[in-house]
Amino acid sequence: MAHTDPSSDATPFFGDDDDNEAEGSGEPEAGLGAEESASGVSNRRAYLTVGVLCYINLLNYMDRFTVAGVLPDIEQFFGINDSESGLLQTVFICSYMVLAPVFGYLGDRYNRKLIMCAGISFWALVTLASSYTPKDHFWALLLTRGLVGVGEASYSTIAPTIIADLFIKEKRTRMLSIFYFAIPVGSGFGYIVGSKVDDVAQDWHWALRVTPGLGLLAVLLLFVVVKEPKRGAIEARPEHSLHRTSWTADVQALSKNKSFILSTFGFTAVAFVTGSLALWAPAFLLRAAIFTGEKPPCRSGPCDTSDSLYFGIITCVTGVLGVASGVEVSRRLRMRTPRADPLVCAAGLLLAAPFLYLAIVFAQASTVATYVFIFFGETFLSMNWAIVADILLYVVVPTRRSTAEAFQIVVSHLLGDAGSPYLIGVVSDSLRKSDSYLWQFRSLQLSLLLCSFVAVGGGAFFLATALFIEKDRNEAENYAPSGDDPIVVPKRGRSTKVPVSSVLI
Repeated sequence: MAHTDPSSDATPFFGDDDDNEAEGSGEPEAGLGAEESASGVSNRRAYLTVGVLCYINLLNYMDRFTVAGVLPDIEQFFGINDSESGLLQTVFICSYMVLAPVFGYLGDRYNRKLIMCAGISFWALVTLASSYTPKDHFWALLLTRGLVGVGEASYSTIAPTIIADLFIKEKRTRMLSIFYFAIPVGSGFGYIVGSKVDDVAQDWHWALRVTPGLGLLAVLLLFVVVKEPKRGAIEARPEHSLHRTSWTADVQALSKNKSFILSTFGFTAVAFVTGSLALWAPAFLLRAAIFTGEKPPCRSGPCDTSDSLYFGIITCVTGVLGVASGVEVSRRLRMRTPRADPLVCAAGLLLAAPFLYLAIVFAQASTVATYVFIFFGETFLSMNWAIVADILLYVVVPTRRSTAEAFQIVVSHLLGDAGSPYLIGVVSDSLRKSDSYLWQFRSLQLSLLLCSFVAVGGGAFFLATALFIEKDRNEAENYAPSGDDPIVVPKRGRSTKVPVSSVLI
């Protein structure tokens, strides 16, 4: 069978026709002056694409945690309790989680660039709308935060698969590590920008008006810079071509992939812990300072946001250190064992657990010690980000990666950060015996201790992943379509896919 573009059997709607414009001429891309690789994208454009995707990823997480950076002001403005505060993150994650499989399905079949452009435009407009929520309409803020998840789902499920179609092996790992630097750095910027804009404007609403304009700039960059790469072409092997299978077949194959399943549950623990800390850590630190008398209570007007600022700075620094050290340790350990990636992920979680426990326990005794323990805990926790993404990409065949990304998002958020902020708030409210400053602090302290135990469980899942990673990686790298995989035959003027057995005599 002749080699075909893996994306060419899609219908024209949102199709990949633009991928082949330069291919037919055999000339380099105009204006970029570099020879195209097998992906159909020049090396220079590939690096620029990673830069644009990193910028958008940074914006996504910056917007996500701006709310956490001004949470004390939001609680005071709307007069809500801890469980209602936790809903702000939960409704966003739930919509993001539910829509991820939809965009995963579309991302494996249609033009990913156009899908991302539409989703990010919607995200920017809804985020701007959320900043105009009046005082008596907390439900409207919940609704708009939920709709923000639509845009983020359209991006997060697709962007890593574009990087996977541009680079292979060690270079792909490096590009993914750069891409995932944006998660902790963007999160930290969310706290920093949110707290400083709130402080300057004396109104938390303005903190939500920073990212929409930057989001529209991101859409422009997507249109100008990014070109849809050919799916799996850079990894294509001469003995066969990759064909899309049905969505049901994709799900069945993924459910049998032990490395994918176990690493997804390990990453779920990471999501649970980071989701809880992301929303509650600044508020917890403020309550600790009020309880010990270091800061005055927040009764009216803008609250003290210095803890959000410090936590944001720590998140940025630890994110860079954690992602970089995780990738480097994994690279060196691969020389000794092919199981390096899941082992490094397990070590990161198991080392993070005691430091997070100490940070929560020491909050009332020493602010300095608390920040030191948070620093080490977040550094070890951040070691997972790029490695988990790389594991998914090399144990799953190219034509199923967007679907795999989507299902990993669903599971990790459904059991992780979709419920953890709300769960922490509910536990805190149930433990609170009075509305004193002592119990506002103590109840939240006790509920946050749950994070350390979840981290240990996540480490166990990654240790289990190490048992299967070598076998699953080899199967993905040597994947060959079965004899009854679909082939394309003409039918009434257009192509359709049928099993090989149905046309053989």
